[in-house]
Amino acid sequence: MSYLGTLSLVLITTALAGHFSRRVGMPAVIGELLVGIVLGPAVLGLVTNNSFVHTFSEIGVIILMFIAGLESDLELLKKYLKPAFSVAVCGVIVPVGLVFLFGKLFSFSNEQAIFLGVTFAATSVSISVEVLKELHFLDSKEGTTILGAAVIDDILAVLILSVLVSIFSDVAAKSGGHVQSNIGLSLVLQALYFAGIYLLFKYIAPFLMSIAEKLSIPSSVVLMSVFICMGMSYLAEEVGLSNVVGAFFAGVAVAQTPCKKEIDSNIEPIGYAVFIPMFFVSIGLNMTFDGFFKDLIFVIPLTILALLTKWIGCGFGAKILGMSMRSADIIGAGMVSRGEMALIIAQVGYEAKLLSSDFYSGVIIVIILTTVIAPFMLKHSVMAQKKALKEKKA
Repeated sequence: MSYLGTLSLVLITTALAGHFSRRVGMPAVIGELLVGIVLGPAVLGLVTNNSFVHTFSEIGVIILMFIAGLESDLELLKKYLKPAFSVAVCGVIVPVGLVFLFGKLFSFSNEQAIFLGVTFAATSVSISVEVLKELHFLDSKEGTTILGAAVIDDILAVLILSVLVSIFSDVAAKSGGHVQSNIGLSLVLQALYFAGIYLLFKYIAPFLMSIAEKLSIPSSVVLMSVFICMGMSYLAEEVGLSNVVGAFFAGVAVAQTPCKKEIDSNIEPIGYAVFIPMFFVSIGLNMTFDGFFKDLIFVIPLTILALLTKWIGCGFGAKILGMSMRSADIIGAGMVSRGEMALIIAQVGYEAKLLSSDFYSGVIIVIILTTVIAPFMLKHSVMAQKKALKEKKA
């Protein structure tokens, strides 16, 4: 199929699948993933993960991470820093540690087992936010702690992923017989990159956005934000980090400027109209059902572990700061959903050979299952809290 035919087919099918997913109470991303599975080699074989799909999906994940950065509320983070930090750190340490041990049971290398843990340390609270809004619970202390913890969680997961990708590329270069030019220089460049992120926040992004506002061309502000996003992603790759790191921090930096609202309202149509659906479809294209029943030995226990480690880990982080068991239960349930953040990490790891093709489909299935189950867990926890408060008043 030509690239125009592929693009047309993907766009219309993802739009319809996303619509029906939402109608039945599921996230739109689930429908888009299913499109990739159905159109790809696993079922119909109409679309393959060729260079065209790969390029569009790579742009899609960069824009998606830029949007995630834009939506990271640093003021909220500052306000609830202590509980959010405790919840996020516990919610990263517990999954990484226990899922690492699980990976070793399946003969994963140390790097691959750590990566598996990082994948399930990620949180995507967009679905939890929808549930909290529906139940009028978003402005509660539990809701605000979940939002703050999600910001820290994303930052930690992205940073750990970048370190893993960087280390693994060094190991791969050595094992392949190539001479690593200068590991010390690579580390220095990466340190300089993170120092540059501070300068981006403080001076560069505000300066560039002020210039954009003075340009006499259409959408100059959005254009400049895309330049910052792509430029930071490119530089991240150049110093041996993952490009999603650059995109994420570019989004956070741009969000601190007065142009945030205009960029936010214009960048989403660009991403969600074309590139982001292609990213989610590309994930489905890599899936197969070969040895599906054999994979259940991997999928079922990992799903249970993924649910429990985030729920208990984040709940423990809330409990040690003096929150009640019911509050800790709500916060833990609100952090369970992996969603697009875990999918992004899984895809990056797959391309970096940190996740083997033998387990790729199983990992994606577990991410989907946790994303689907999470809203029911959160709704149950919130309703139990409301019922308890009602009985207390009575």
